[in-house]
Amino acid sequence: MESKNPMSGLKIGDLAERTGTNAPTVRYYEEIGLLPPPDRQQGNQRRYSDNDVRRLTFIRRCRDFGFSIEQVRTLTTLVQDRSRTCLEARDLAQAHLSIVRQKLKELRELERGIAGFVANCNLQCVGGPGPDCVILDDLAGNGLPCTTGSCS
Repeated sequence: MESKNPMSGLKIGDLAERTGTNAPTVRYYEEIGLLPPPDRQQGNQRRYSDNDVRRLTFIRRCRDFGFSIEQVRTLTTLVQDRSRTCLEARDLAQAHLSIVRQKLKELRELERGIAGFVANCNLQCVGGPGPDCVILDDLAGNGLPCTTGSCS
């Protein structure tokens, strides 16, 4: 059984170190309700339990996987509610996966565009004067078709 003695438990820095976070992050998660308010010892110093270590580790891992704060909030409630099914976690993860895949597609397109800039520079102007650089010319939109709809 976990001790509720306010003189026992981890200080905020120890909790942060054990969970791979930092003290401001711990305070932020408390402020927004992802972590419950900690026990306090004399002098109002926070003290954390093994349950806090597990919960903060869970939160940090969710954030490492790119889940939003609201998604993490949903996932933390699922961990605690036996009446809810793991299908909710699966559906949330599936929706997040779709977003990640879309971002990857956009990043691959961005990579191709930047690689084209570099290749053009290597072919046409490498080492020449800055104002004559094809990368700068391409970024200015000179000679390229408008793809954003905001070109004049």
